[in-house]
Amino acid sequence: MVAAAFLISSCGSGGGDAQKKGGRGQSGPAQVGYVVVQPSSVPLVTELSGRVTAFQTSEVRPQVAGIVQRRLFTEGTIVRAGQTLYQIDPSLYQAQASQAQANLQSARASAEAAKIRAERYRPLAKMEAVSQQDYTDAAAQARQADAAVAQNNAQLRTAQINLRFTRVPAPITGRIGRSLVTEGALVTGNQADPLAVIQRLDPIFVDIQQSSAEMLALRKAMAKGGLTPASATVRLRLEDGSEYSQTGTVEFSEVMVNENTGTVTLRARFPNPEGILLPGMFARASFAQAIDHQAFLVPQAGLSRDPRGNATVWVVGPGNRAIARTVVATRTEGANWVVTQGLAPGDKVIVQGTANLRPDAEIRPVPYTEPQRIEPAKPGAQGGQGAQGGAAKKGG
Repeated sequence: MVAAAFLISSCGSGGGDAQKKGGRGQSGPAQVGYVVVQPSSVPLVTELSGRVTAFQTSEVRPQVAGIVQRRLFTEGTIVRAGQTLYQIDPSLYQAQASQAQANLQSARASAEAAKIRAERYRPLAKMEAVSQQDYTDAAAQARQADAAVAQNNAQLRTAQINLRFTRVPAPITGRIGRSLVTEGALVTGNQADPLAVIQRLDPIFVDIQQSSAEMLALRKAMAKGGLTPASATVRLRLEDGSEYSQTGTVEFSEVMVNENTGTVTLRARFPNPEGILLPGMFARASFAQAIDHQAFLVPQAGLSRDPRGNATVWVVGPGNRAIARTVVATRTEGANWVVTQGLAPGDKVIVQGTANLRPDAEIRPVPYTEPQRIEPAKPGAQGGQGAQGGAAKKGG
């Protein structure tokens, strides 16, 4: 019995050594997946805050004084340019127009009489039947009468214009707000408060604020090369976090910096057929101001950050060694990090199997597109029991 136990113990320890030896044989360079990076054209997307403003705003104001007789529109509806909104009492202006018309007729009659008199004096002056001075005075009176006709005609036109101003029209087409005066109110031509406000909301503007420092840095980068201007198609994120369905375009940027905020205003134009955007609404605008032609796109799985926030990637070095490299990656583009510094064209960035990598460790790189090969476990590698059992059986 003692001899049999010794024989089994010797076989079991031999099987353990074989197992360890087999484990060392199976272990080797770690297999990793890599991608070859090349410079890409990546848009430089900026997200900024903005406020919605009306495309056109018009304050409806009276141009003559009087009592408001009627309001001829429904508050909150769309009004058309030229549509009558208020009727001011026209009685006084009708009387002034009638008086101006009568004055014009009187001036025309006087002008006709003066003209006939001057024409009669002309031959008499040649015959010296009347003095030359009398003819000169008659001709001057005829010209003064013509001038009086012109003056009265101008007064008549002024009276007719004031009479027309008693019907207050809409200056633009748009949505009108609430009426700020009621029927029976006295209005004047130089009052400070408008009668109502009309706003055109389709299309509509979004005023975007960008710091002057960011704009200056962008212009310097474009001057150095590598960046080209992009067509500024703008997308909006509304106050509730939803995306606005329509896209806009940047119309222009201000040529001066706001002294209080240190920002420059960019104005974007959006279609607003459903009236979702309203003046004063807050929104987040994102758009590409430039295109970087020297950036690298690295899958997010291939980039990690240390406790200080520095970005690091693993690359395949000479002799299939793992090399850690610090890069600059401040933003993402879809499922990739945008790396602007630290990589060179053709670098093999490891994106799979980076968990247990150590600097200068030997690796077995394969393209990331190929699936990793996982070898099935051998029967003899399960806890050493198979080897011991075989040894025991052999010993038995």
